[in-house]
Amino acid sequence: MEEKFKLNGPCRGLCAKGCGRQNKQLNTYDYLADIPGNAEATDLVEVQFKNTRKGYYHNSNRLPLEKGDIVAVEATPGHDIGVVTLTGRLVPLQIKKANLKSEQEIKRVYRKAKPVDMEKYEEAKSREHDTMIRSRQIAKELGLQMKIGDVEYQGDGNKAIFYYIADGRVDFRQLIKVLAETFHVRIEMKQIGARQEAGRIGGIGPCGRELCCATWMKNFVSVSTGAARYQDISLNPQKLAGQCAKLKCCMNYEVDTYVEAGKRLPSKEITLQTQDAEYYFFKADILAGLVTYSTDKHLAANLVTLTTARVFEIINMNRRGEKPQRLESGEAAEPTKPADLVEQESLTRFDKRRKNKGKRKDNGNPRGSQSSKETQGAERREENAGKDRRNRNRGRDNKEYKGEQGGNRENRPGKDKRKRDRDNRSEKAVKPAPNTPAEKTE
Repeated sequence: MEEKFKLNGPCRGLCAKGCGRQNKQLNTYDYLADIPGNAEATDLVEVQFKNTRKGYYHNSNRLPLEKGDIVAVEATPGHDIGVVTLTGRLVPLQIKKANLKSEQEIKRVYRKAKPVDMEKYEEAKSREHDTMIRSRQIAKELGLQMKIGDVEYQGDGNKAIFYYIADGRVDFRQLIKVLAETFHVRIEMKQIGARQEAGRIGGIGPCGRELCCATWMKNFVSVSTGAARYQDISLNPQKLAGQCAKLKCCMNYEVDTYVEAGKRLPSKEITLQTQDAEYYFFKADILAGLVTYSTDKHLAANLVTLTTARVFEIINMNRRGEKPQRLESGEAAEPTKPADLVEQESLTRFDKRRKNKGKRKDNGNPRGSQSSKETQGAERREENAGKDRRNRNRGRDNKEYKGEQGGNRENRPGKDKRKRDRDNRSEKAVKPAPNTPAEKTE
């Protein structure tokens, strides 16, 4: 028996089978998929259709179903095509979470999808977009205050579900007649809210993650502005609203923690009295338990940050008629900042290294031996100094010979010197030797 249920392979300890082959929304990780006997624990399976629509069915035929299988399930009328997303012991928990109390609501699985079923399914799905556009035009012609957000055809193409959004009640009896005559299918109208529409469409939130309503949220709880007040969030509609134009669902995630932590803070109406001045409540860090006080009611003047223990100590002293000399007790309370992984390393550290590459660092730790580099640098400096001296001398001679650029040729400083040189050369050429016959004649 031990050898029969022994898990082998590179994925031991990791339930890779529970991931399955699916790119659907509201994915559920089946961490019990590799447990022996999990599939035989119950005959219930979870089947997902377009977007976030799910259903639960009885596997009465005992088909060997796994996560990712495409099956044909019972529908009214005909059958529908969906993807198995969960099997085993987790399905009853999902049914309990979905509040399905009646066993009559649970239908059964017919079979695994055949090629003929898939052809009808693909044909029906190809008509959904055109049907949605035409149905919007019909609703506008009838003057109905509603928005048709999505259309979903049944797997066999006999029925179409129209998802619409409306602020109030809509009399769409005439609309159903027109749609049935136009598309020749059975019509089902289903009203959804703005959050459900955002979940069906999907998208990326301002946090950088996929929308919660499109990934894991099934039941939506109303969100009020009180959740923002408890967490000291600015009441800015542009920041508090999500893609559905409603308050973000994530505001409810931590509100209980903030409410519990806020009970340990002093009242905002209490002022702290010292021998020098009175301090008024300015702001508070709820989770850290720090309160900041100011000497002005409306401005940030002489801000002092205290712990809640110190604040209650001063309040008790004021009630006894005592006034401390100052608010701080020895050392001022400094707010402790959480460690941020991004702040530990500069984002431009690689650019700085590339910019300084090839430059000698005087105060740093250059690579290689320091003494050898100093010797090489001294020799290089001596060579450069000799070259500079030769270049300066050569440039000075050229400047004296050619004169300054742009100056008058008559006023150049080297002109007189050149003239004297020419006169001396000519005199030497013309002057006769002292022992010539001409000198004797004279």
